[in-house]
Amino acid sequence: MRVLGLDYGSKTVGVAVSDPLGLTAQGLEIIRRKEENKLRRTLARIEELCREYEAEAIVLGLPKNMNNTLGERAEKSLEFKEMLVRRTKLPVIMWDERLTTVEANRTLMEAGVRRENRKEYVDALAAVFILQGYLDFLSMKNKV
Repeated sequence: MRVLGLDYGSKTVGVAVSDPLGLTAQGLEIIRRKEENKLRRTLARIEELCREYEAEAIVLGLPKNMNNTLGERAEKSLEFKEMLVRRTKLPVIMWDERLTTVEANRTLMEAGVRRENRKEYVDALAAVFILQGYLDFLSMKNKV
Protein backbone atom coordinates (compact mmCIF):
# COMPACT_ATOMS: atom_id res chain seq x y z
CA MET A 1 0.00 0.00 0.00
CA ARG A 2 1.63 3.23 -1.12
CA VAL A 3 0.70 6.58 0.37
CA LEU A 4 1.61 10.05 -0.86
CA GLY A 5 2.55 12.70 1.73
CA LEU A 6 2.11 16.41 1.02
CA ASP A 7 3.38 19.56 2.72
CA TYR A 8 1.13 22.26 1.23
CA GLY A 9 2.53 25.78 1.28
CA SER A 10 1.60 29.10 -0.27
CA LYS A 11 3.88 28.60 -3.30
CA THR A 12 5.20 25.05 -2.96
CA VAL A 13 4.02 21.54 -2.24
CA GLY A 14 6.58 19.14 -0.83
CA VAL A 15 5.88 15.56 -1.92
CA ALA A 16 6.92 12.28 -0.32
CA VAL A 17 5.90 8.69 -1.02
CA SER A 18 5.90 5.57 1.12
CA ASP A 19 7.61 2.34 0.16
CA PRO A 20 5.24 -0.41 -1.09
CA LEU A 21 4.95 -1.89 2.41
CA GLY A 22 3.96 1.44 3.94
CA LEU A 23 6.88 1.47 6.39
CA THR A 24 9.13 4.33 5.29
CA ALA A 25 8.71 7.70 3.59
CA GLN A 26 11.04 9.07 0.91
CA GLY A 27 11.09 12.60 -0.49
CA LEU A 28 10.07 12.86 -4.14
CA GLU A 29 9.98 16.47 -5.25
CA ILE A 30 8.82 19.99 -4.61
CA ILE A 31 6.06 21.30 -6.84
CA ARG A 32 6.46 25.06 -7.29
CA ARG A 33 3.99 27.64 -8.54
CA LYS A 34 4.24 31.38 -9.14
CA GLU A 35 0.98 32.35 -7.45
CA GLU A 36 -0.76 30.86 -4.43
CA ASN A 37 -4.14 30.38 -6.12
CA LYS A 38 -2.80 28.89 -9.38
CA LEU A 39 -3.33 25.23 -8.51
CA ARG A 40 -4.29 23.53 -11.78
CA ARG A 41 -0.76 22.34 -12.64
CA THR A 42 -0.07 21.46 -9.02
CA LEU A 43 -3.17 19.25 -8.84
CA ALA A 44 -2.38 17.69 -12.22
CA ARG A 45 1.17 16.81 -11.06
CA ILE A 46 -0.13 15.27 -7.81
CA GLU A 47 -2.63 13.25 -9.83
CA GLU A 48 0.23 12.02 -12.09
CA LEU A 49 2.29 11.02 -9.03
CA CYS A 50 -0.67 9.16 -7.52
CA ARG A 51 -1.02 7.13 -10.73
CA GLU A 52 2.73 6.60 -11.17
CA TYR A 53 3.20 5.29 -7.62
CA GLU A 54 -0.24 3.64 -7.43
CA ALA A 55 -1.04 5.57 -4.27
CA GLU A 56 -4.08 4.41 -2.31
CA ALA A 57 -4.28 7.47 -0.07
CA ILE A 58 -2.83 10.94 0.47
CA VAL A 59 -1.64 12.36 3.79
CA LEU A 60 -1.86 16.15 3.82
CA GLY A 61 -0.19 18.22 6.51
CA LEU A 62 -2.56 20.31 8.64
CA PRO A 63 -0.70 23.35 9.98
CA LYS A 64 -2.42 23.84 13.32
CA ASN A 65 -1.47 26.67 15.61
CA MET A 66 0.55 25.72 18.68
CA ASN A 67 -2.61 26.12 20.82
CA ASN A 68 -4.34 23.50 18.61
CA THR A 69 -6.59 26.01 16.80
CA LEU A 70 -6.94 26.29 13.04
CA GLY A 71 -5.66 29.45 11.40
CA GLU A 72 -5.70 30.77 7.86
CA ARG A 73 -3.08 28.28 6.57
CA ALA A 74 -5.03 25.36 8.03
CA GLU A 75 -8.22 26.60 6.35
CA LYS A 76 -6.38 26.77 3.01
CA SER A 77 -5.09 23.22 3.57
CA LEU A 78 -8.64 22.00 4.19
CA GLU A 79 -9.76 23.67 0.94
CA PHE A 80 -6.84 22.00 -0.85
CA LYS A 81 -7.94 18.66 0.61
CA GLU A 82 -11.35 19.02 -1.04
CA MET A 83 -9.68 19.78 -4.39
CA LEU A 84 -7.45 16.70 -4.01
CA VAL A 85 -10.41 14.43 -3.21
CA ARG A 86 -12.33 15.70 -6.25
CA ARG A 87 -9.32 15.38 -8.53
CA THR A 88 -7.81 12.07 -7.39
CA LYS A 89 -10.85 10.27 -5.91
CA LEU A 90 -8.50 9.08 -3.13
CA PRO A 91 -8.99 9.40 0.61
CA VAL A 92 -7.06 12.40 1.99
CA ILE A 93 -5.99 12.12 5.63
CA MET A 94 -5.23 15.37 7.43
CA TRP A 95 -2.15 15.05 9.65
CA ASP A 96 -0.95 17.51 12.28
CA GLU A 97 2.23 19.02 10.85
CA ARG A 98 3.22 21.32 13.69
CA LEU A 99 6.98 21.86 13.78
CA THR A 100 7.75 19.63 10.76
CA THR A 101 9.35 22.53 8.89
CA VAL A 102 11.37 23.40 11.99
CA GLU A 103 12.44 19.76 12.26
CA ALA A 104 13.30 19.66 8.54
CA ASN A 105 15.42 22.82 8.82
CA ARG A 106 17.21 21.42 11.88
CA THR A 107 17.94 18.16 10.08
CA LEU A 108 19.33 19.98 7.05
CA MET A 109 21.43 22.23 9.30
CA GLU A 110 22.84 19.19 11.12
CA ALA A 111 23.60 17.60 7.74
CA GLY A 112 25.69 20.65 6.85
CA VAL A 113 23.40 22.05 4.16
CA ARG A 114 24.11 25.75 3.73
CA ARG A 115 21.32 28.13 4.73
CA GLU A 116 20.81 29.44 1.20
CA ASN A 117 20.42 25.88 -0.12
CA ARG A 118 18.01 24.61 2.55
CA LYS A 119 14.93 26.06 0.88
CA GLU A 120 15.62 23.69 -2.03
CA TYR A 121 14.98 20.68 0.21
CA VAL A 122 12.97 21.78 3.23
CA ASP A 123 9.47 21.27 1.79
CA ALA A 124 10.17 17.75 0.52
CA LEU A 125 11.77 16.85 3.84
CA ALA A 126 8.78 18.28 5.74
CA ALA A 127 6.54 16.06 3.56
CA VAL A 128 8.70 13.08 4.57
CA PHE A 129 8.22 13.93 8.27
CA ILE A 130 4.45 14.31 7.80
CA LEU A 131 4.15 11.00 5.98
CA GLN A 132 6.52 9.14 8.31
CA GLY A 133 4.53 10.35 11.32
CA TYR A 134 1.38 8.91 9.78
CA LEU A 135 3.08 5.61 8.83
CA ASP A 136 4.49 5.25 12.35
CA PHE A 137 1.01 5.90 13.77
CA LEU A 138 -0.43 3.12 11.55
CA SER A 139 2.36 0.77 12.57
CA MET A 140 1.76 1.39 16.29
CA LYS A 141 -2.01 1.10 15.84
CA ASN A 142 -1.60 -2.29 14.18
CA LYS A 143 0.57 -3.58 17.04
CA VAL A 144 -2.11 -2.94 19.65
